[in-house]
Amino acid sequence: DMTVCILGSPTPFLPVLLEGGTRCPGAMVLCLSPTWASRVPSETSPGAWSLLLSRGVSFKVGGHSALETFVPPRRANYVTGTFAPGDPEGGWVGELARDLDCPTGGSVPLARRLEDTLVARWVLAAHANLPVPPTLAFVLGARGDLPAEPVAPGVRLVRLEDPQGQQSLVQEEVGAFLGGTAMEPYSQVVVRPAGWRWWGTGTRSTHRKEEGAAVAQAVGARLRGLTEEDSVLLEAMVPTARLPVPPPRSPAPRLPMALRICTLVCRSWGDRPQLCQVACAVGRAESPVRHGAALPQGLDSSLQQWGVVAPSQRQALATRLREATEAAMAALLATEAELSPQQRGGTRAHTDILGERGAGDTAGARGRPAVLSAVSPSPGVDFLLACVDDALELVALGTNSQRCLETCVLAEAMGRGVGEPRGDLPRLLAEAMLHRAQCHLVEGKDILLIGAGGVSKSFVWEAARDYGLRIHLVESDPEHFAAGLVQTFLPYDSREHRRDEEHAERVLELLRSRGLRPHACLSYWDDCVVLAALVCQGLGLRGPAPAAVRVAKQKSRTHRHLQRCRRGRPPPAAFAVPCRRLQSHGDVERAAGSVPFPAVAKLEFGAGGVGVRLVENAGQCHAHAARLWRDLRDDADHPGIGLGWGNAMLLMEYVPGTEHDVDLVVFEGRLLGAWVSDNGPTRVPAFLETAACLPSCLPADRQAQLVRAALECCRACGLRDGVFNVELKLGPAGPRLLEINPRMGGFYLRDWIREVYGPDLLLAAVLVALGVPPVLPARPAPRTHLAGVMCLGSEHGETLAGGGGMEALRELHGRGLVRLNRLFEEPEGAGEYEEPLLSVACAGATLAEACERLLGLCQGLGIDSPRYPVEHFLSHFK
Repeated sequence: DMTVCILGSPTPFLPVLLEGGTRCPGAMVLCLSPTWASRVPSETSPGAWSLLLSRGVSFKVGGHSALETFVPPRRANYVTGTFAPGDPEGGWVGELARDLDCPTGGSVPLARRLEDTLVARWVLAAHANLPVPPTLAFVLGARGDLPAEPVAPGVRLVRLEDPQGQQSLVQEEVGAFLGGTAMEPYSQVVVRPAGWRWWGTGTRSTHRKEEGAAVAQAVGARLRGLTEEDSVLLEAMVPTARLPVPPPRSPAPRLPMALRICTLVCRSWGDRPQLCQVACAVGRAESPVRHGAALPQGLDSSLQQWGVVAPSQRQALATRLREATEAAMAALLATEAELSPQQRGGTRAHTDILGERGAGDTAGARGRPAVLSAVSPSPGVDFLLACVDDALELVALGTNSQRCLETCVLAEAMGRGVGEPRGDLPRLLAEAMLHRAQCHLVEGKDILLIGAGGVSKSFVWEAARDYGLRIHLVESDPEHFAAGLVQTFLPYDSREHRRDEEHAERVLELLRSRGLRPHACLSYWDDCVVLAALVCQGLGLRGPAPAAVRVAKQKSRTHRHLQRCRRGRPPPAAFAVPCRRLQSHGDVERAAGSVPFPAVAKLEFGAGGVGVRLVENAGQCHAHAARLWRDLRDDADHPGIGLGWGNAMLLMEYVPGTEHDVDLVVFEGRLLGAWVSDNGPTRVPAFLETAACLPSCLPADRQAQLVRAALECCRACGLRDGVFNVELKLGPAGPRLLEINPRMGGFYLRDWIREVYGPDLLLAAVLVALGVPPVLPARPAPRTHLAGVMCLGSEHGETLAGGGGMEALRELHGRGLVRLNRLFEEPEGAGEYEEPLLSVACAGATLAEACERLLGLCQGLGIDSPRYPVEHFLSHFK
């Protein structure tokens, strides 16, 4: 069972529990008492503990919940709860969640670290590059939770051995700070103790900068009670922005007000921060704006109320807020990764939900930055909306454990009360928790892979290590480089795929002789999909039926099968294209009588676009077939393109329109995820891919047509479980199928989908093969836009190798400025049988920006040329 366990109070998590119960019925379990759970030594992680639940409140579809007794106890795959300092339940929650062997979304040590303003301010300034108020901090001794010499813009640390005997040093440091250049723009300072023990106390004093003696005296008074866990901060009170506002309707004076901005960010797909929701509250400037003291409102209306009238300026501020909050969480995650397991509260403990807020007022130096009290496992970041050089600036004040989740949930509930649609917050948080539980669920599983593929599949071995998979590989090449990267290497020559039933029996014998009992079996290598399906069937494992894979693998058979499927609106037959199989020149003559020209001639079992050609008449078809049957006879002539099935061809009617890939995740016939990418124009008469972009630039309704056509074609062929790649064309009359690849999309597709949307097709394929429906974004939103171009050995080999272009691309890829996907170590094939050597792509906030960057790169490296016009290839993406 997959079990996401919430420990302690359900208040901040209730919408997430309800949403998770709908997405994965029974997977979300609320533990309200320490007597409902127990810790046992982990069987997989020495020194760690497994959390077993004997009772819990489980959540189902439709908001139903039930108090259940679990016999045997359920093992938690993901744990979070109320860890904040000061929370009455924090003791037993923190103890149960300590040192677990499963991912843990927070801990008491992490919550205490986030409550320490000095530590947080150092992280935000040094690692997130966020502006912070000028700060002078006094600490005792070494303070092991801080670097020996913490360097952060705006933060100075003074270590004291004996505060009582170092008054002169304190006075000197205070005087230097008050008279320094960093304090020139400010007129007031605040003295306060900091550390998790001071959370929510509001203990502080405010002074004018000129009152040096009084400031030093206040610092000295605070130092007298200093402990090794605490610090005393002297910080500038940053004036908040004074913005012009429309004239009031009443002549009565306007009171100075304070604005609080609360955002919630989660650690989402690929461990990337993702902004979930923003909520604001307004209060009087002379007193701190506390959580729950005012009803929340939206960011855009709050900024309008504040005097930010221009929509473009409000959008720019919203973008900067998103970037700042996500940068803050990325910095917190990076610094947490450097802590010891003891400092984190366990090897698997990390901050997964970050509630962030900013505060500002219109009272200038008279106003105080809003300080919020809260209890939740979500660390928050205080921001001040300041004015720097006549521009609005977000100044980071510190992090807090707080009620940001509750605030955002309240804002969403209020919106639904006036007819607003459901927001994304519960969905995003539930997806993040369920995804992390699924990642833990696959750890240690034995996966049988059939076929290793080439360099383009190298990501598999790194991903397997990251997910903790034990890979047992069946591969025809006994010298394959992956032999040393897997748990078990089983060399077996299966290249003659017309004997796959025999090969499947031999593979099963190999497994029995080694005593291997894999949990799942799959293949991502086109040649081996039928063999993998047969082995799955022999082992009794989940996977597409061999008959369905055979139908999809043979292109003419796919279309003939679909043409017989005439039920539905529209029926799958509507997406099929007239085609005929070609095994002899006599077949060419017969096909020419039923397939209109121009037509496309290609290999029946081909892959990679090798040997595909546009033919204008029967004569051209005869000539192309003669060349292909002469040059490509078996797998040795061109490995990996399906010649192990023979070199039969087919003639297919040419379909006008734009070409697209649809990558699907299907479980028991249900569509769980779909991604549409666009291909650029091919270099007719060949059909080798030139360029691509993701996300698609098609309108949503046209993308929906492609996804529905792809799904119906897969279902009609019997493909009900797996990750599939479907190639279609979209013309004025709708989608038409080119071919179905009954495996994960090749080339760059897995990498691009992870970069743009987050989910991993490889993990999804493993989960489906294990019998677990993958949790994927219900409403995927792109993080960026990618545009890429293929490079060919014939066109670019000399430029990339001799001109230093390859080294430049590797360096740019290492810096994250381009995405480089090597497809082959050396150029494969020649002339009309050539395959792309590599794919190079650039990202941008918009597709136009990505294309502009890519074109500039290609022009600079010599990839663009009159023979290979990259600008023309990219011009189709509009």
